[in-house]
Amino acid sequence: MGTVVRVEEQTVVMVRYGELFLKSEPVKRHFIGLLIRNIKKSLETAGLSFRYETPRGRILIYGDEPRKIASEVARVFGVVDVSVATVTGNSPEELGRAAGALGKKHLKAGMRFAVRAKRQKGSGGPDSQELGRVIGGVLYDDQPEAVVDLTHPEYEVFVEARENGGFVYDHRIPAPGGLPFGSQGNALGLISAGIDSPVASWLMMKRGCGMVHLNMDAGKWAGCATAEGAIENHRRLSLWVKGFPLRMLVVDSSPLYDAMSRGFPQRYICVICKRFMLRVAANLMPGEHAEVIVTGENLGQVASQTLSNLAVISSAVHVPVIRPLVTYDKADIVTIARRIGTFNQKPGDLCCKAVPAMPSTGANLADVITAEEKIDIDLLIAQAVERIRVVTALNGEITVHEKPDYEPAPAI
Repeated sequence: MGTVVRVEEQTVVMVRYGELFLKSEPVKRHFIGLLIRNIKKSLETAGLSFRYETPRGRILIYGDEPRKIASEVARVFGVVDVSVATVTGNSPEELGRAAGALGKKHLKAGMRFAVRAKRQKGSGGPDSQELGRVIGGVLYDDQPEAVVDLTHPEYEVFVEARENGGFVYDHRIPAPGGLPFGSQGNALGLISAGIDSPVASWLMMKRGCGMVHLNMDAGKWAGCATAEGAIENHRRLSLWVKGFPLRMLVVDSSPLYDAMSRGFPQRYICVICKRFMLRVAANLMPGEHAEVIVTGENLGQVASQTLSNLAVISSAVHVPVIRPLVTYDKADIVTIARRIGTFNQKPGDLCCKAVPAMPSTGANLADVITAEEKIDIDLLIAQAVERIRVVTALNGEITVHEKPDYEPAPAI
């Protein structure tokens, strides 16, 4: 038999995480520790006071501004969803009173509703199914013109009876899910002013990777809004990892385009440009503690992204190249970009003035290497990594450093 626990009603932010719970105990403890660290950084950055508890399968956060706390935590990687819940005792009577109070505010005549009840083993009282019926009866008594519909409800009340008390809520704020930021090592991601690359970076951050961004500044060869757009994407991504400085290395790539503009096989420009980017990234990886390169490439979207061209591009380096968006439709990428805040309806001039009229869709590797030798690609790469600016984004604020301030990044 479990123990009936009675507590004074108060409000708490209930944080749920998903696959972390499936890990082995040592790994789970480590990941939950990182998740709590990241939540604390986010809340401290927002200036919110709080305290937290970690009962099995949940993180409970108490504070004077629960809705603001919930809003901040809902942007933390590793969190599945967040609710502002009423804390009660775990008896059906106390749970019913709290659920009834919510129902009186939101359940209207004719609405379809459902109760989702869970009783933790050892907490005593009726089982989950019976508890749901009891709470449903309370709501129906208060609003007899409502209709029970467990399949397609318009309104839901969630009830959890646990050993340490009960929790009642009727709203779940979706969060990104994934793994805690910083749990999977560092990746170096190519980022531009476009739509794809920031989405690719966000997806890697969602899976726990610390990100360092690399932007190729094409100077006069790029549209006038390109440099500013890349920094803006970088800035917006920093809002998903509050409390952590997010670095972007900016490399001057205009000498490459200058070299390719003179007596060069134009059809190979896009492929050689991408190979150049990867080789610069590979040179910078050790100083940034990065284990992989991440790009926003998408199969078949443009000429350089055919399967054969991607193979030629990847052969430029001997490090892993991850392409999170390789199978995505453009509409799916845009949907994510809108959701995460990196989509810009009016981005301005982002054109690349070096793109040839008829780029190759099936570049020959031997011909590409011969073309690279003609422009002394090794020298261009060596010069590029000597001209670096570092742009740091922290909580949506940008700081630009020049080369003398450049130092390899500390590990997260």
